[in-house]
This record gives sequence, C-alpha cells and structure tokens, in this order.
Amino acid sequence: MSSTQPAASFENRIQSHLRILYPESDIARLARDIAMLFDQRWQLDRTDLWSERDSLLITYGDSILREGEKPLQTLSHFLDESIQGAITAVHVLPFCPYSSDDGFAVIDYWQVDPELGTWDDLARIAETYRLMSDIVINHVSAKSDWFQNYLQGKSPGEGYFIEVDLTADLSEVVRPRSTPLLRKVETPKGTRHVWCTFSHDQIDLNFQNPAVLLEMFSVLKLCLEQGVRLFRLDAVGYLWKNPGTACIHLPETHEMVRLIRAILDEVAPGSILITETNVPNQENLTYFGNRNEAHIIYNFSLAPLVVHALLTGRSEHLQTWMMSMPPAPPQCTYLNFTASHDGIGMRPAEGLIEEEEQVQMVNIIQRFGGRVSRRSLPDGTDRIYELNVSLFDALRGTISGPDRYQIDRFLCSQTIMMGLEGLPAFYIHSLLATPNDEAGVEQTGRSRTINRHRWEYEGLRKLLADSSTSQAKVSTELLRRIRIRSLQSAFHPSATQFTLHLQPSLFGFWRQSRDRQQSIFAIHNLSPRKQELELRDINLITNERWIDLISGIELSQIHGTIRLGPYQCLWITNRPSAS
Repeated sequence: MSSTQPAASFENRIQSHLRILYPESDIARLARDIAMLFDQRWQLDRTDLWSERDSLLITYGDSILREGEKPLQTLSHFLDESIQGAITAVHVLPFCPYSSDDGFAVIDYWQVDPELGTWDDLARIAETYRLMSDIVINHVSAKSDWFQNYLQGKSPGEGYFIEVDLTADLSEVVRPRSTPLLRKVETPKGTRHVWCTFSHDQIDLNFQNPAVLLEMFSVLKLCLEQGVRLFRLDAVGYLWKNPGTACIHLPETHEMVRLIRAILDEVAPGSILITETNVPNQENLTYFGNRNEAHIIYNFSLAPLVVHALLTGRSEHLQTWMMSMPPAPPQCTYLNFTASHDGIGMRPAEGLIEEEEQVQMVNIIQRFGGRVSRRSLPDGTDRIYELNVSLFDALRGTISGPDRYQIDRFLCSQTIMMGLEGLPAFYIHSLLATPNDEAGVEQTGRSRTINRHRWEYEGLRKLLADSSTSQAKVSTELLRRIRIRSLQSAFHPSATQFTLHLQPSLFGFWRQSRDRQQSIFAIHNLSPRKQELELRDINLITNERWIDLISGIELSQIHGTIRLGPYQCLWITNRPSAS
C-alpha cells in the first residue's frame, strides 16, 4: 500500500469478515498480517470485467503432448496456432505437483509440476489470454509437507487438519462421494480421525485455524504475481465444517468467499472470483451473495438439461429452468458450459429432471459407452452423481439410438450455450470432438478418465487439417460461430434475455443489447427431423432488416415460415456484426 491511511482502511474492511470467522482471535493482528501479505496492487490491463468478445477454454496442462517439449509449451503453441482471436481466456486446470485426482490433490502449491513446465510457461500464456487458475482450497494431498508434518506433530501442519471425535454427529453431512468420510491416522498424540470430503488422499484443511487462512492467502498472492486473473475456488461449498450440520454452504463458508472477494477487489480490481459448487440450482445461486461473493458462478444445471433436451428432442425442462433463472446481479454473471474435466453433474438436475427421466439418461449414456458415478446419502443409500462420458459421444444419438446427426447435434449443444446470458466456456475436448477414451479408463481404472484424453499434437494437427474428420468439422464450425458471437452486442454477458414459447422440438430465446440497438432471436431445432418456425411467433419488427448470422441468409419476409433442418440453429438479428 502506498500510504498508512489506505492500509488502515483495508484492514478495517476485512476485520468485519474476520470477526465473524474468528471471533476468539486477535482480529486486529490477523487483519494486519493479511494487509502486510498483500502489500502491493496489481494493475490489470482491462477495466471491464467481460464483454461479448470473451469466451473461455478449459484444459489440462497436458491435454496435448509433443515429444521433446513440455506440455504447457505445446499448449501455448496450440492456442496460438488454432484458436487465437476466438478465445480470450484459458483455464489451465491444476498444474501443481499432485498425488491423485488429476491435479486436485495438491502436494505443493508453490510449484508448477515439472512434468508440465514452469511458471514462465504459464506467464507466456497469460501474455495473450486471461489466465484462470484453480485455488484448490478445501483439501491438500496426503503426501503434502503439511500433512506429513501433521503426522509427525510438526509445523507447518499441526493444527491444519480437522480431527473428528467418533462420537460426533455426522449424520447430516452432505457427501459428493461414496467413500468413508474419516481417515484413521497415527500421530504423536495417538490415533486420530481426519476429515476427507473427497478421498483419503485429499485431506480437508481446517479453516477454523487462522494459520491455514494465511497459508491459502499466500497461494492467492503467488497466483496474482504469476499472472492469474481469474480464480476458481474449487469445491468451496464444503470449506467449513460444523458437526451436526450438513457441512455444506455454511454461513462461515459464504463469509470466507466474501473475505476473498474483498481482498481481490482491493489489491487486484478487475480480477474475477469464480465459485465451483456442483449442487442443485437454488443452492448454487446463493454464491452471488449480495453482489459481494462470486463475480461468476458455474451454470451447472445447463449441461444435464441440454443433454436431456437433445437426447429426447424436447425442450420442456430446459425451457422451464430457463424461465426460472434470475438475471445475474449487476457486475455478476454465469459461466455457461456443457462439458468439463468432470462428468455431466446430475445433482444440479435434481428437481429439474424427473428421477425416471434421469434413469433413462443413464441408460442411454451407458449405451453410448459412458459410465455413471454415484454419491452416498446420509441414510446410507446412494444416488446418481454424474455421467462420465465425452460430450461428443454422449450426443452420438437419441433415446432411439445412434444416428447420422452426431456432429449437427453436438454443434447445436454448443450453439445453445454460446447464446445464453453469461460467458461461454468450452472444454478443449468439445472443441476437438474428442470421443470416449476407453483405453484411458482401462489404464487408470477411473471413470472420469473417459473425458480426459491426451492428444498427440502432430496427429491432432493432421486430423484438424483433414476437412473430412469430425475434429476438423467441429473445430472449424465452432470457432466460426464463436467469432460471429464475439461481434454481437446482444450477446454481451449482461444483455437482456427472455425465453421464447415455441413448439416442444424447438428451443429459443431473445437477447437484446444493453443499448437496445441489437436484437438476436436464437432458435434451435432439438430434433433429427425438420421443423417449421412461424416467424409471427417471434414478433420480428416490420421496419427492420433481419438476417440469420449463422447461415448469412437474409429473411425475405417476416410473417412467413422458416424450415429448420435437423439440429439447425438460427441467430436472427436486425444488426449483423454489431460491435
């Protein structure tokens, strides 16, 4: 900080959060320690948080490999060669040394996995793209120095983990996994049982200890220093634990998100905080807070709803959900995605897709080569947690079986996502039409590997250069539509959105730019059959010239009928290529 007064003001602001989290601690001292840790400001290049030009790519650091080159360097070459000018932000999934869960069991937060590359390699990506990083905040690897020190009664580590008395009431704890919650360990103080939300290799951190808070803030600062500008709080909903409660979304968890937001707003204004909470929709929405928690929340319900709509050819559930979704608060937005490094989460579909229909989805996905992961409930039963499948193969057909429309159906799924309120995020394997990685699953024994293929770069380049391949067809057309989208002010993340009431096989919505100069009617045929759209149903203004941005075809009349081919999408606008 440049002067005593701003520093004091910063300390005062964060003290209000600290009093709630640590009422028995020396709040003034803790606030001072945090202010001293964040002793500089980061001036960001952009003043706007987002615009219609923004879209995100999600990728592992080693999703593309080339012999003799570090994977992060190969990723940088791929970005520059294949997608520059279309994608503006890159989420590199956990890149630190790890012991399991493909990066989400972090051994050392301060290092880049040498198998992937270096901090300099990440900085190279950050020169061109807004870099997004995971803050794996809920847990660390059992092989981390912290946990190994804890087992020996040493610091740092002692007091960093949650020891649970076996008599504690854990009956209400919400679990994302079916593995045992507690791990038995031996310490200098005797046998202890530590909390493990996800696996026994991922030991939950004890945030009731302020020392843990300071450690994680040091990680946050390091990421800022290395060029990270978007921060994803992984599994943050489970952060705070109070036995006798569900131990998810507790008030202290929301207060912690507010504290992190306050710090980022102070020291790196323009940076973006994103919460990852793979939970039912209404629970997810709470992480906007009062415009003082996440800037962005994941739109987790979108993926299962879009997949269901395209498998069944019907829009009812997707439309009902969309009509119930509130506009994001000012200076907040949604992250829209249909595929990620995880599977298609089914918890966010609870209450939106009937259980019988979910079972039908499971059966179809399994028919198309997918797997199913389950989670434990407090009563000892289990439920569907996620569908593990490549999105490209999940849309291999419909409830009637495979057909010849896989590419068209897949492109429809991505086009729906692109048009919605919020920022679109593309998993690299969606951009590349990657099929199920059956060999990977056989090698690792983990269902999620099915959607975490590693491409050999030269082989991938040949596929992308061959216009007859699925990879070339999907990548070329997706990038074309992304570029079209980036020029439309009606696709600004905060532009107005209304759901259209069309026949069940069509799904449509209207977007209007914030200056009200551009309208876009986004219409999607969810079926493998031709469908007719009566233009009078969408109320095109008579004195405007209307054109479909995707095909480039001008509408010669506005009261006639348009026939949409199987899975065809329309972006009907009055002002093409508005900027």
